[in-house]
Amino acid sequence: MSRYAHRLLGWQRRTLYAAGATLTLTGALWLALHYGRGSAELPHPMEAWLMKLHGLAGFAALFMFGALAAQHIPHGWRLSARHRHAQQRGTGVALGTLAALLAATGYALYYFAPEGVRPALGWAHALLGFAMTALVLQHRRGSHRHGREV
Repeated sequence: MSRYAHRLLGWQRRTLYAAGATLTLTGALWLALHYGRGSAELPHPMEAWLMKLHGLAGFAALFMFGALAAQHIPHGWRLSARHRHAQQRGTGVALGTLAALLAATGYALYYFAPEGVRPALGWAHALLGFAMTALVLQHRRGSHRHGREV
């Protein structure tokens, strides 16, 4: 198998990075508006729109994770069996775990979380999202170090 066999196609890379950037930006902006307004009683008018865009980007990210699970992850797993690619396997497993936790906490926030649990669950979701962003950058950096682009 070629070391480039697991490379993301251009549309996959662009869609994945656009969804990830949109998720990070809308989540961070929502947090800033929701918690950074002091004692304002009413929610900021943009909060609802940011969450709608965040949810749409979340669906795109879930779709892309399915595309990655079909091709990129299995090929990358086999390639990472070689010692010099072992770190990619670790960050890939962590990314998959974070993606599952983000999907679960996002789903719970939207459909099930009682009001008393929502703030803590929301902060956990936000921290997982920021960890995901940092880990994607690390995973990508590792792919460039080995002469390929993820």
